[in-house]
Amino acid sequence: MNLQMRINLLARLGEFILSDDREWLEAKEKASRQNSWFTPGFIDLALRNISTQFLQKGVLERFAADYNLPDINPIPKSIGIIMAGNIPLVGFHDFLCLFISGNKIRIKPSSRDEVLIKFMVKKLEQWEPSLTGWISFEEMLKGCDAYIATGSNNSSRYFEYYFSKYPHIIRRNRTSVAVLDGKESLEQLQLLADDVYLFFGLGCRNVTKIYIPAGYDFIPLLKAFDKYNYFKDHNSYRNNYDYNLALLILNRSFYMTNESVILSENKAFFSRISMLHYEFYTDKNEVLDQLKSSEEIQCIAGNGFIPFGKTQCPSLSDFADGVDTLKFLKNL
Repeated sequence: MNLQMRINLLARLGEFILSDDREWLEAKEKASRQNSWFTPGFIDLALRNISTQFLQKGVLERFAADYNLPDINPIPKSIGIIMAGNIPLVGFHDFLCLFISGNKIRIKPSSRDEVLIKFMVKKLEQWEPSLTGWISFEEMLKGCDAYIATGSNNSSRYFEYYFSKYPHIIRRNRTSVAVLDGKESLEQLQLLADDVYLFFGLGCRNVTKIYIPAGYDFIPLLKAFDKYNYFKDHNSYRNNYDYNLALLILNRSFYMTNESVILSENKAFFSRISMLHYEFYTDKNEVLDQLKSSEEIQCIAGNGFIPFGKTQCPSLSDFADGVDTLKFLKNL
């Protein structure tokens, strides 16, 4: 297939994943049953973001033009992808980059997120039978020309060992933060709640820590976060909330809560599920210097940064960990 054919197929997929096709609805339901964190609402949100941000024909054409992708890949490589499974279709961006660049794709999906990506590949092969054999799902990825692996800091050590002899991209734990100035409106704080709560806070673009000015009033923030109080009815989330709350009580630590999130003063960027860390500041520039020098930060929300409520809406050119996947593929 040439480049335009690949773009057309991706654009068609973007329309399809928002459709009410019976088999597709059944696949989404199956994905939700297999992973309790993948609620129907969050699956639909992830699909809507992929469709609107990634799979629009004009967006794809500009993306390909920015990298001067050839009409036909003269020497397609075999690329192995090890996908994570923390939020629905978190590995789709890597898949898209390999597909649009005309490389062969070998996927080891996460057992927690394999239903949707397998269905989507099957649908692409139905539309274009010549794709058969270009995309495969495998338990062990061996003999690839290059690898892209996403996992935890712990698993990344194994990836580094196994793939050290091959060109690779290895992604580790990252998270996001928000910098508040204390003048945010109720609407902005409710949008910040989306950055914190969406996907139960499991994504690298979820805000897990906020920086606030000294003397900050937490009451408006907690009230704005009440929009997600229904999380307390989600069994897995509630178990995490109760456990973390019990630890704080046993340790006699200070905390604040609205029954769906626990605020705790902590300098660490990463917080546990159902928790949000905060840290006071007196000099905003010092905070920014600290964040810019950290390799653990995926993105920053706030005035002058990513607008509140938009951390989970990355564009096609927002590469995970800041590593340009297409540039990596072109340089192989």
